[in-house]
Amino acid sequence: MTILPTFAAAGMKYILIIFVLTYSPLLTVSFSQTEIQVKGKVYDENGYPLPNSIVLNQRTKRGSFGNPNGEFHVQCIVHDTLTVTALGYHSRTFVIPEVGPENIFQRDVYLDLRIYEMPVVEIFGPRDLEAIQEDIERLGYNEKDYMLSGINAAASPITFLYQQFSKKEQSKREAAYLANEDRKRDLLKELFRHYVDYEIIQLDNSQFDDFIDYLNVSDEFMRRSTQYDFLIYVRDRFKEYKVKLRQLNKMKASDFDYDKD
Repeated sequence: MTILPTFAAAGMKYILIIFVLTYSPLLTVSFSQTEIQVKGKVYDENGYPLPNSIVLNQRTKRGSFGNPNGEFHVQCIVHDTLTVTALGYHSRTFVIPEVGPENIFQRDVYLDLRIYEMPVVEIFGPRDLEAIQEDIERLGYNEKDYMLSGINAAASPITFLYQQFSKKEQSKREAAYLANEDRKRDLLKELFRHYVDYEIIQLDNSQFDDFIDYLNVSDEFMRRSTQYDFLIYVRDRFKEYKVKLRQLNKMKASDFDYDKD
C-alpha cells in the first residue's frame, strides 16, 4: 500500500523537473523584456550640460531628444544598445545592463567636441538645432504682405489695378516668394546634414535637392512640427524615397541583351 504513493511522489518530482527545464528559458525571456527606465544627463568634456542631445535605441531604431538642461529619460529593455549624441559632438554608445527590481538605470554621458576642418583651415562648430528652429519659425510668404492695404477698388481703380496686375509689383512678389523658398531649402539641407551625421537618413550632397523636392513640405508644417515630430516624419518619408529610387533604377529588359552589343 505504501509503494503507490512513493511512485506517485517520484513521478510528480520528474514532472516538476521537466516543467522547470522546459519553461525556465521562457521565464527568463519574459523577465528580460521588462521595461527599464533609463535616466541620465549629457555633459560636454568640461562638465557643462548639453542641450539638444539625441538618444537612439539601436534595436528599435527610435530616438528622442533630451531636455534643454541636458537630461534625458527613455524606456528600453535589458541589453538594448543606446547611442547618445549632440550636435557638434562625438557620440557615445552603451549597453543597458540588468538592474534591480526598481527597473531604473542611471547613466550620465560625457561627449567630446567634434571639430570640423574646412579646406581653408577654418574650424567651426555647426549651429545647434534651436538656432535652425528659430529660422524655420520665421519662414513664410504671404502675398498680402506685399500688397497695399485698404485700397478701395471703386474709389482708386488705377491704384488697385496697378497693385494687382503691374508686372513690377508681380515680380516683386515673385522675388519674395522665391527668396523664401531658397531659405527653406537651405534650412532643410542644414537639418539633413545633421540627420545624416546622426545616421537617421543616408543621403549624399547630390541627393539633398531631389529629396527636398520629393518631400514638398510646406512652411506651415515646418513651423508647427516639433523637432522630434519633424525628424520622425523625414525618417519615414526617406524610407518611401528609397523605394522610389529602387524602382527608378530597375533594369530594363534591354539591359540583359549584353550579348547583342
